[in-house]
Amino acid sequence: MHWLATFGLNYGLFLAKAATLVAAIAIVVIVLTSSAISLRREKNRRLVVERVNDRLERMADTLSDALLNDAEKKARAKQRKKETKQKQKAEKLGKKHPPQRLFVLDFDGDIRASAVDGLRESINALLQVAESDDEVLLRLESGGGMVHSYGLAASQLVRLRDAGIRLTVAVDQVAASGGYMMACVGDRIVAAPFAIIGSIGVVAQLPNFNRWLSDKHIDFEMHTAGDYKRTLTVFGENTDAGREKFREELEDTHGLFKAFVARHRPDLDIDSVATGEHWYGSQALEKGLVDDIATSDAVMLGAARDGRDVFTIATHTPQGLIARLTGQTSRVLAKTLHEQGLTRAEIGRSTH
Repeated sequence: MHWLATFGLNYGLFLAKAATLVAAIAIVVIVLTSSAISLRREKNRRLVVERVNDRLERMADTLSDALLNDAEKKARAKQRKKETKQKQKAEKLGKKHPPQRLFVLDFDGDIRASAVDGLRESINALLQVAESDDEVLLRLESGGGMVHSYGLAASQLVRLRDAGIRLTVAVDQVAASGGYMMACVGDRIVAAPFAIIGSIGVVAQLPNFNRWLSDKHIDFEMHTAGDYKRTLTVFGENTDAGREKFREELEDTHGLFKAFVARHRPDLDIDSVATGEHWYGSQALEKGLVDDIATSDAVMLGAARDGRDVFTIATHTPQGLIARLTGQTSRVLAKTLHEQGLTRAEIGRSTH
C-alpha cells in the first residue's frame, strides 16, 4: 500500500506541475494574442469623412421627385446647373467658396470616456487642415464618468480652442457631470429643450464587508506606507479619520470641477449651479448653462443652407464581439446610474 500512496502523491504533483505549466502557457498566449489584436486594430484604424451636403441633397431630391411635376423638375434642374456654373467660375477666379466649413465630431460617452481615443485622432487630423474661419460642431452625449478620463476628453477640446478654431457643442439628450465638463469648453453650447444638463458635483460610494467578515471569523489585512494611501476600504474597518480625509478629497475634486467650468464660462453663477443638480435644456438656458435651444440637426442643416460645406469626421476601429458587448453594457449601466441620480463622473471616485 505504501507504493500506491507514493505513486498517488507523485502523480498528484505531476498533475499540479502540468496544470501550472498549462496555465502559464495559456497566460502567455492570451497576452500575446491581446497585444496582436491591439496592434491590428491600431493599424486598421481609419478616418471616415462624409460630406453631409451630398446626403442632404440626395434626400431632398428623392422627396422632390415624388412631389414635383415634370415642369417643376425641369426648372429645378436648370437652377442647379446655373448654380454649379457660378461656383465653377468663382473657383477659377481663385475665390474660396464657401468661405467656411463645419466639421462635425461625435462623442458618445461611457463610464471610462473610452471614445476619447477616437476624439483625439479626429482632432489631430483637424488641427492640420482646419483654418481660422472654420468651425467644429461636437455632438455630445454623455452622463459623465471617471474624473480623470473626462478631464482628458475635455482637454482634447481645449486644443481646438487654443488653435483658434470655433467650437460649438450640441447636446440632444444628456451632458451631465463629466459630460458637462466637456460641453463647457465650447464657445457656444446648444441643447434640445429636454436635454439633461449640469450635475456639476462629485459623489463616491462603496460597500463595506468588515462586520460580515468579523461575524464569519475572517481576518482581513492590508498594509500601506503613507497615512492616507488608503482612506476607505471595502473589507477593512474604516475610521472617522479616514472618512474625513475621503470627504476632503471629494471637496477638492469638486472645487477643481467648479474652477474648470467657471474658467470656460465666466458669466455663469457657478455657486448656484454647482450643487450636483441637473436641469432640462430650457431651464439650463435660463441659468446660463447653455446658450441656445436647438438640436444638432438644426445646426448642421442651417450651416448647409448658408452655403457652408459640412463634413462629419469619425475614427473607425474594427471591434470584436466582446468589445462591442462591453461597450454596450457600459452605456446601459451609465443610463441606469443616471436614472438613479448617480452620474458616471460621480461614481468615478468610488474606486478610491
